[in-house]
Amino acid sequence: MPETTPAITQATLVKKAAPKSDYKPADVSPQRRVQRSFAVRLWSVRHSRLLEWFYARFADMFLAFHPLWKGIGYSRVEGPVKFVEKRVKGFMFDCRMCGQCILSSTGMSCPMNCPKQLRNGPCGGVRANGNCEVEPDMPCVWVKAWEGSRNMVHGDRILDVQKPVDQSLRETSAWLRVTAQAAAAREAARNAANPGAPV
Repeated sequence: MPETTPAITQATLVKKAAPKSDYKPADVSPQRRVQRSFAVRLWSVRHSRLLEWFYARFADMFLAFHPLWKGIGYSRVEGPVKFVEKRVKGFMFDCRMCGQCILSSTGMSCPMNCPKQLRNGPCGGVRANGNCEVEPDMPCVWVKAWEGSRNMVHGDRILDVQKPVDQSLRETSAWLRVTAQAAAAREAARNAANPGAPV
């Protein structure tokens, strides 16, 4: 049986062409970071239904704390909440802190992990094995998003068209933003139901 030669990737060619020296870069390249996160990221997709259930309860709990956040000031709690959110979501989903989290609509697969940062489905370059055309060793985040969405109660949200990323929200807390929006919607609905009630 003839031996098959491994596919040569662009990263391999660049590495071979690089000048040799004693300098070894720190382990901070996006490719290495992504590879380290595969195991947990893929676990999150496989358990998307459980995470959907947990996130719904977490959102309700966070909304219950709205009077506290409002009393202290959303801008004051932004720093500590963002610190926790970045680490939790970074570990679970390799979150890039875009500030506009749509994990509940994408099968718990973060679309910001796509090298092209596509928010509404895969590009035309998905490989036959389901991997990314830019990062051949990485499963396409949108292939995983579809798989994860099939496990979720509200999995059809993956069909919703997402807005382009608002770069002004980068490195802000999506948890706080969603909570403030939900609280405002709740208060608006309450005022509409009781137009004569004191504000």
